[in-house]
Amino acid sequence: MNSRHHPDLGATLEQSRSGLRDSHRRSLMRLLFLSTGSALVVFAILQILNGHVWVGVGELVASVVLYFGVWRLRATPHLQQWIYGYLVTLFVFFLVIMLLPEASVAAFVWVLMMPVLAYLLLGKREGMILSVPFMLAGGVIYFVYLGQVGNPGALIDLLNMVLCGILMLAFIHLYEMRREESEQRLVDMAQTDSLTGLANRSNFQGTLNRTIAESERSGSGFALVVMDIDHFKLVNDTLGHEAGDLVLRDIARCLTERLRSTDFVGRLGGEEFGLILRDVEPNAAFELMDELRQRIADRKLEYGKARIRVTASFGIAQWPDHGRQAATLFRIADGYLYSGKQAGRNRVARDETGQTSFARTVLTGETG
Repeated sequence: MNSRHHPDLGATLEQSRSGLRDSHRRSLMRLLFLSTGSALVVFAILQILNGHVWVGVGELVASVVLYFGVWRLRATPHLQQWIYGYLVTLFVFFLVIMLLPEASVAAFVWVLMMPVLAYLLLGKREGMILSVPFMLAGGVIYFVYLGQVGNPGALIDLLNMVLCGILMLAFIHLYEMRREESEQRLVDMAQTDSLTGLANRSNFQGTLNRTIAESERSGSGFALVVMDIDHFKLVNDTLGHEAGDLVLRDIARCLTERLRSTDFVGRLGGEEFGLILRDVEPNAAFELMDELRQRIADRKLEYGKARIRVTASFGIAQWPDHGRQAATLFRIADGYLYSGKQAGRNRVARDETGQTSFARTVLTGETG
């Protein structure tokens, strides 16, 4: 299985797809609506005074819609649709202004604002898809506005516009790519155990909670396994912490090599690991963990002149037989792990009877 790409990463990036979380995008959109609506009122008056009555009236109507949006954006669940509606309308408005017979050459600078707004509010992929067609349309309109470009002056104006547009788009796209890469590295660092490369405890806990929610919807069971390396303190005390780190990394490789792609593994802390085995029956979970236990016991690590061999003990809790909550499953699995340690270590402990007295005690505490 691939332990480098955790479900938490996708969830976190989805909330910041454009570099801004939804709460920040919502605040920014309200500010844009307010400032754009206020600016349109001024421009509407000027357009009417300039003889473009229909443009002025349109701008006044648009300002009313924008003021309504300032209020509506506080809690609307359709934020993405509002963003698209705003950007498409705004970009079309830019093009219409450029098409006016008496358009100022300064109106064409708004083409350069298109990628800035689109990438900021929509992110790299959607921002590029939206802004590029409008920028091309703006370039065509500017070409028509210039008329004949055979003379050097007009050609210079055209090339300046085209070059600035291309550079603006390229720089923003490159920046967004680097931002996404940096954000992904930060999320990986926050969710990954630096020594083993596995998911850390908080990541594992989040994945377990999502697995429970998915199982509640689908009705499919899964197993939570807590694994502990036997006598691990002895390795650190006799050979040093570097040898202990070597053992932990080797155990992590063993777990990721053997488990299925649908399973999940994390380091819970110290020498303790957690495993989530999805869509698995109790007997199949036991057989898989017993095979894994034997693989660990058979492994030999060379550390200088020393050969390190370790064993591991496992405790298995089954959802929903042993509980429907994460805390309950952890208590059950920990309880079986402890009983396996007490019975001699290097074993997989589980409920052999359908529900042991220990499991019944924990479940009584959960429901009582």
